[in-house]
Amino acid sequence: MSWPAIAPIALLLMSNVFHDVRVYGQLKFPAAPLWLVILVSWGIAFFEYCLAIPANRIGYTIYSAAQLKTMQEVITLLVFAGFSVTYLGEALKWNHMVAFALLAVAAFFAFHKW
Repeated sequence: MSWPAIAPIALLLMSNVFHDVRVYGQLKFPAAPLWLVILVSWGIAFFEYCLAIPANRIGYTIYSAAQLKTMQEVITLLVFAGFSVTYLGEALKWNHMVAFALLAVAAFFAFHKW
C-alpha cells in the first residue's frame, strides 16, 4: 500500500488516542478544578489536531471525504473501545459489539465501488 493510503489510518489512530485522553482521561480526576481540566484539554487538542489535519489532507488525495469520515468513525470507535476497557475499566457489552458490527457494514458501503 502507498503512503497516502496508510498515513491517514496511522495518523487518525494516534489522533484518536490524544482525543480520548483529552476528553475522557480527566474522568479519573473528578477533584481537579474544571478550569485546569479545560486548559490541559486545550493543550492536548493541539497535538490531536496536528495529527488529524494532515491525516485528512493526505488521505483526501486518494479517499473521498465520505470515506475519510467513515474511516475516522471506525477508528474512533476502535480506539475508544480499547481506551474505555484499559483506562476507564469499563466492560464492552453485546450491544456495543452490535454497534461496532453495524459501523463495519457502513464502512463496507462507504468504501465499496459500485
